[in-house]
Amino acid sequence: MSKTFTVRRALSAGIAAFAALTFAACSDGGDEGGDAPASASAEADFNDADVTFFQMMIPHHEQAVEMAELAQSQAADPEVVELAAQIAAAQQPEIDEMTGLLEEWGEPTAMEGHDGMSMGGIATDDQMAELQAAQGADFDRLFVELMIVHHEGAVVMAEEHHAGGRNADAAAIADAVIETQTAEIATLKEIQARL
Repeated sequence: MSKTFTVRRALSAGIAAFAALTFAACSDGGDEGGDAPASASAEADFNDADVTFFQMMIPHHEQAVEMAELAQSQAADPEVVELAAQIAAAQQPEIDEMTGLLEEWGEPTAMEGHDGMSMGGIATDDQMAELQAAQGADFDRLFVELMIVHHEGAVVMAEEHHAGGRNADAAAIADAVIETQTAEIATLKEIQARL
C-alpha cells in the first residue's frame, strides 16, 4: 500500500514538474531569444542590435576575406597562407548567412551613410594599399599585424552584440566569431613572434 502511494506521489510530482516546465516555456516572452529553439518564429525575432551587428560585420568580414585572398599569391610563409585560407573559408559563409538573414527580415544589407571606418579593427585605405603592394616576408609581417587588430575588433563587436541582440541566429554567429577569431588571434601572435 505504501509502495503504491509512493509511486503515485512520484508520478504526480513528475507530472507537476513537467506541467510547470511546459508553462514556463510557453509563457516565456522570448525577450532573450538567445536560447530559443531555431523555429521560423524564433528566427524572425530580431531587433535593431541584430540588424546593426550584421550590417557592420558583413563589410568587416569582406575586408578580412580580401586580405586573406591576397595572401594566396603574395605571402611567403606557409602558415600564413594556410591560416589565410582558413579565415576566408570561415568568414565567407558567415557573410552569406548574414546577408540572407537581413534580406529575409526585409532589412538593407548595408548601413546607410556608414563609411566603415568606425568598426573596430578595420584597416584603413592606406593600410590596404600597403598590404596590396607588399610581397613575401614584408607581406607576411603586415598581414599578421593587420589581421590581429582586425580580429580583435570583430571579437569586441560580437561581444557587444550579446549585450543587446535578440536573434538566435545572430547570437550563434557572434559566438562563432568569438570562438574562431580568438583562436586565430593566438595563432597569429605565435606567427608574429617568429617572423
